Amino acid sequence: MQTIGLVGGMSWESSAAYYEALNRGVEKRLGGLHSARTVMTSVEFAEVTAMQQAEDWDGVAALLGEAARSVERAGADFLMLCTTTFHRVADQVQDAVDIPLLHLGDVVAEACRTEGVESVALLGTKFAMSRSFFTDRIASHGLEVLVPDPAHHDELNRIIYDELVHGKVLDDSRRAVVAMISELWDAGAGGVILGCSELELLVRQADSELPVFPCTSLHVAAALDRALG
Repeated sequence: MQTIGLVGGMSWESSAAYYEALNRGVEKRLGGLHSARTVMTSVEFAEVTAMQQAEDWDGVAALLGEAARSVERAGADFLMLCTTTFHRVADQVQDAVDIPLLHLGDVVAEACRTEGVESVALLGTKFAMSRSFFTDRIASHGLEVLVPDPAHHDELNRIIYDELVHGKVLDDSRRAVVAMISELWDAGAGGVILGCSELELLVRQADSELPVFPCTSLHVAAALDRALG
């Protein structure tokens, strides 16, 4: 079994979801007392978010690059960033280490193509939806990527940062997000990517008529395939 390196803390709720899913996944695949071999470092969310808001991407890249190096020194065989938004500096993080980075965008795009989806909607933070770093990575696999109307971006951001990162899962917010998904279906989306780990706390496949592609679950499954393969 390979050792999975995790750079987390963006938010800690996301990191906890990754850690639990990896260990439950190993237990399910191998049985008995088996658990995942992992090394995790967790950055301080307020610090890295302040850098993001200040557009200090060199600072973010330096911080996450050092975190990745610490995971590599601790014995990780490959690396995961437990975040969507901060994949903005994924290339710089990869350049900082000698182990491979399992890029979330590649994993999700492969899952969409496997299901025969050609046009997919992305729900995530306002930053991830309004910038092209993540949608372009997915589109590079031959997919059309849609995002909600900009009028919804602040509301989705509020749900993520004011509620979900604090573990608050509210029915009103679920209804609001499901309504956004319905609009995207009308706009031609054939599936929806939950492009923020915390959104998986809120939306399930049962809530949507469209196929749902949960980023964290897919990322974890790909990591387990590599670690156990």
